[in-house]
Amino acid sequence: MRITRGWAAALAAAWLLAGCGSQVADPSATAKDAGKRMFGTIAFEPCTLSAPMSPSSIDAQCATFDVAENPAEPKGRRIALNIAWLPASDQSGGTTDPVFFLAGGPGQAATEYAAQIDMALRDVRKQRDIVLIDQRGTGKLGTLDCRDGNGRELTLASADEIDADAIADYAARCAQALSGKADPRFYTTTQAIADLDAVRTALGVERINLVGVSYGTRVAQQYAARYPKHTRAIVLDGIAPNELVVGAEFARSFERALGIQAAQCQKVSSCSKRFPQDLRAQLHGLKERLAAAPVEVEYRDPASAEVKRDTLTGDTVAGLTHLFSYMPQMASLLPVVIDEADHGRYAPLMALSQLMTREVGGQMSRTMQWSVICAEDADRYRADPADATTVLGADVATAFFAACKSWPHGTRPAHFNQPLKSDVPALLLSGEIDPVTPPTYGEQVLKGLPNGRHLVLRGQGHNVGGVGCLPKLVGQFIEAADARKLDAKCLDAIGYVPPFTGFNGWEP
Repeated sequence: MRITRGWAAALAAAWLLAGCGSQVADPSATAKDAGKRMFGTIAFEPCTLSAPMSPSSIDAQCATFDVAENPAEPKGRRIALNIAWLPASDQSGGTTDPVFFLAGGPGQAATEYAAQIDMALRDVRKQRDIVLIDQRGTGKLGTLDCRDGNGRELTLASADEIDADAIADYAARCAQALSGKADPRFYTTTQAIADLDAVRTALGVERINLVGVSYGTRVAQQYAARYPKHTRAIVLDGIAPNELVVGAEFARSFERALGIQAAQCQKVSSCSKRFPQDLRAQLHGLKERLAAAPVEVEYRDPASAEVKRDTLTGDTVAGLTHLFSYMPQMASLLPVVIDEADHGRYAPLMALSQLMTREVGGQMSRTMQWSVICAEDADRYRADPADATTVLGADVATAFFAACKSWPHGTRPAHFNQPLKSDVPALLLSGEIDPVTPPTYGEQVLKGLPNGRHLVLRGQGHNVGGVGCLPKLVGQFIEAADARKLDAKCLDAIGYVPPFTGFNGWEP
């Protein structure tokens, strides 16, 4: 679950000034240090934020905010949260209740996607300040870095990313390296929402609006349940229900998305003629052949144009297709890329795999993710025999939780996994072909939100908040806090991205 197209460069995580006695940002307020601006009791200073998978950067106000690593020991070790503030574009300043953006993952840092968030929330920002808080354990101030005594980064001892034993060993070495520096038990969603409320208090605002994407929707739901008086409205994009075991259904959800894409190909004459074989059948066959006999492939590096050689495996195919399925524009490439590979022409698939690995690498704190899923999901996971017949297979879920055998992890409150039941105004957003958080999850959460509304975008994937007219609708919702009054007819114009029938694009 990561920030994707719309919220972060068409994929993803991972979305102030206070006058004396006022909750509204005051542009004339100044800190003791020249160039700093105050929002409540937090001093911000100008900064420029860049983002992965995006050529743009954005001017913002940045600050750090210290919290106790262990809430039960306020005088113990402190950790710093990285915060960015995007002031409202209205010259008169933002309204009294800003928007807190909650990134996905778990493990993405919100500030690293500031430019994309600013674009997706451009209508919101006309009247409201946007606050980005890197969840503890993520971003440049993350304290869960796996490095040895000489500062060298620890790595997985296997080239197989789904080798459960290798992952467990890696987690054990990471935990040992962190001994005395950080305690992974205190990097869960429960501590994160307490951090959010501490920042809210320091900013001097009574209520906040929450915009969560992917895993960030879990954070939003948990905050709304624990701090209902401080929650004005919530937007959930790519929805993870509280009762969901994150990672347990990846294989089946992906298979569902593949089925929709394959059916859509058969409806387009140029696609069905060019690719008569079912996409899922091709993927299964290709993965099995490469699993039995990996192939050394010569390909041209898409970044440098240098000719390289590497080994293509069945897991490479499965991982790439899963990643591509997050984004309709990328998913439209799958039929031609898979068909080429199925006929022994592997170079395009290998080049795309290397490109995507490079683009998304380093965007996720793997260790913070372990702290979350090991405390909140792993003990509830039960293997499903149906996973064995999917493209991703049963090993994906096993590997997802493998670190929990040796990673120190905390606990969750007794009612953590209960569905959110709240009168809070809520706008829920889903993509029809989302491979990780399908629309059924949104319908599940909507049952507990009588003032909520669920919008499903036809032909779209994971995280849709920046697609089409949705930025306008999200802006209208945040202002009125009434999802039912939204005129969402503009979404009817959004549909499927035509499948590529060749590397020159799709046929007209």
